[in-house]
Amino acid sequence: MNTTIAGVLLVAVVLYGVFGGADFGTGLWDLTAGGARRGARPRALIDHSLGPVWEANHTWLIFILVVLWTGFPAAFVAITTTLYVPLGIAAFGIVLRGSGFAFRKVSFRTAEQRVNGAVFATSSVLTPFCFGAVAGAIASGRVPSGGHGDPMASWLSPTGVLGGVLAVLTCGYLAAVFLAADADRLGDAELEQWTRRRALLSAVLTGAAALSGPFVLHADAPRLYDRLLHVGWPALVVSAVAGALALAATLRGARVVARALGVVAVAAVLVGWGVGQYPYLLGTHLRIADAAAPPATMTTLGVVTLAAAVLVGPSLVVLYRLAVRGRL
Repeated sequence: MNTTIAGVLLVAVVLYGVFGGADFGTGLWDLTAGGARRGARPRALIDHSLGPVWEANHTWLIFILVVLWTGFPAAFVAITTTLYVPLGIAAFGIVLRGSGFAFRKVSFRTAEQRVNGAVFATSSVLTPFCFGAVAGAIASGRVPSGGHGDPMASWLSPTGVLGGVLAVLTCGYLAAVFLAADADRLGDAELEQWTRRRALLSAVLTGAAALSGPFVLHADAPRLYDRLLHVGWPALVVSAVAGALALAATLRGARVVARALGVVAVAAVLVGWGVGQYPYLLGTHLRIADAAAPPATMTTLGVVTLAAAVLVGPSLVVLYRLAVRGRL
């Protein structure tokens, strides 16, 4: 049951990485869309694409937190007492991001729209960077089992910074691919070209950052590097192949195929991290079995998780399908 709940936690991380990542990535393109006149149409596309799902995507984050503190309280304490700085910035960023997105829609003055838009866009970049840095800190073993690790050096390490940069670039790539499909569905050829160029740019930058990953991990997190090399390599190969095919599909204008392959590429990286991390929750010092709650709690959590999948899962599937098809 401990391993099952850990697997559920990994699935939730993957889902948040994909759906939440595409959500956050729109802020990167909003930030670089240009002035009020030049960026009006791209920002209208972003609002149209993001509007139905931007709050629903946080479902996965809430689920991750609940499963972590209920199923693995020792790990939750260790993470939150060590990485409270990036987690606090991310939480504050989520609040500011939502406020900026909502208030920009009802602002009539250009100056107010710019301020709210800047808050939304900046928070959309800063938040995934912090989440990526948290993942890097956990993977590199800088979160002690007893918690209260170094609040700054733990996540501002080479692996933490790499995780943050990859998170921002990956979110940008996912967002560009989803926006390109939306622009194509709306029949806006100019916006479709605009989003396609950004998808290609972010794909190239993400690939370049990913190529530096093995060198960083070899020097900074040798255990994770070894596990990825010997156990997690199938997932990384799947990610590389899917990323290359997604790039080719983007060049050929196959929007639906590019979107699906982009999701596979990102999901495979996160699965590879989970496989490389196993059987540990934190670095190489806190095992899943040692961090788990008592058996009765884990069994109850399993039942509740199954109930949530039955009750909440279908509604989210319907929401995403309607949003992707432009039916809302």
